[in-house]
Amino acid sequence: MSFAYRSGMLCAEQVPLDELARRFGTPCYVYSRAAIEGAYREFAAEARGRSAQICYSVKANSNLAVLALLARLGAGFDIVSGGELARVLAAGGEARRTLFSGVGKSAAEIQYALEQGIGCLNIESEPELERVDAISRRLGRRAPIAFRVNPDIDAKTHPYVSTGLRENKFGVAHEDAERLYRRAAGMAGIEIVGIGFHIGSLLLDTAPFVAAIERVVALLDRLEQAAIRLRHIDVGGGIGIRYKDEKPQPIAAFVADAMDALGKRRQTLVFDPGRSIVGNAGALLTRVEYVKRGTARSFLVVDAAMNDLIRPPLYSAWHEVRPVQEAESAASAPVYDIVGPVCESADFLAKDRRIAAREGDLLAIMSAGAYGMAMSSNYNSRPRAAEVLVDGATAHLVRRRESVDELFAGERIAQ
Repeated sequence: MSFAYRSGMLCAEQVPLDELARRFGTPCYVYSRAAIEGAYREFAAEARGRSAQICYSVKANSNLAVLALLARLGAGFDIVSGGELARVLAAGGEARRTLFSGVGKSAAEIQYALEQGIGCLNIESEPELERVDAISRRLGRRAPIAFRVNPDIDAKTHPYVSTGLRENKFGVAHEDAERLYRRAAGMAGIEIVGIGFHIGSLLLDTAPFVAAIERVVALLDRLEQAAIRLRHIDVGGGIGIRYKDEKPQPIAAFVADAMDALGKRRQTLVFDPGRSIVGNAGALLTRVEYVKRGTARSFLVVDAAMNDLIRPPLYSAWHEVRPVQEAESAASAPVYDIVGPVCESADFLAKDRRIAAREGDLLAIMSAGAYGMAMSSNYNSRPRAAEVLVDGATAHLVRRRESVDELFAGERIAQ
């Protein structure tokens, strides 16, 4: 296991977390290189035997060290902004192995992506198609595109991370897709290369995933009959991980069922995993500042907050909390809400947890490798946390803690 107790101390691989707290301070994100590599290789191994590409979803964790690690393993990337493309390139990734998704690409982002040799622009509306065609013709080139098709399949997940229903903002409607492909085929600035979808995150079961593939594959077959040839089918990501007591089907099941649904079709199968690569590879290390006992509730006030990890207040997300110093038993320990210093009642990392802790103790918020640091902010003028990548017995500081001066370095007082 990447995070386990050794001689009573919680460790990331072979490095005790209390040592990382002494060296780098708290709050601090800690990632396991072995866990990231292991998850990626599971995808790669299961997809072996057919044409497949794994495009890591940068939004899950965009640290350059994480991107560079995956690029060296052979990953492509799935991005949703020009800034994410710049990160991929800075980390050694290749634009030609990168897919650019997102409903609101600006003209500047589209031009930048085309100039860098983007592998595919995933088109999510008819006005976007027109914009891409105009920009690519002005640049004297053809833009490689796929439509992100909204298959109107219920992913049966949290409504904030469901993306494949007709009321969601993402993609083009399934009933409009064939017309749009036919229109795109006649545009001078467009080269059609694929088709894709993404129905949501935290998928625990392959059934809605397979239903979406089957619906899009039927559309793919109609397009081929119309002489519109596609090189890839992008089945998205969204595979869930275990946070509490969920029982997600393994990566192998999603890959195998996707390949079965695609059958003997020649298109390259593209996966866009994010959370399933990095989610359980990370933890947020935090220190107890105060133990505050009350008549209605008791609180562990820690130095991490909602600006560091927004998932609990945003999604009511549950994260396991472990004491860094292993406790003999928590059965008789008090029940606490674990909260931060931010001036919001929603500033909590966990609620109703029975945990033995005192002022100064270290806690680890587990399964925080995805949508943790990537969604952090400077609310309440709090500097963002440090990030550390552990490789066996070695810890690398891959992002230093922000300084207070950096919070307002770009601001100016009007005269």
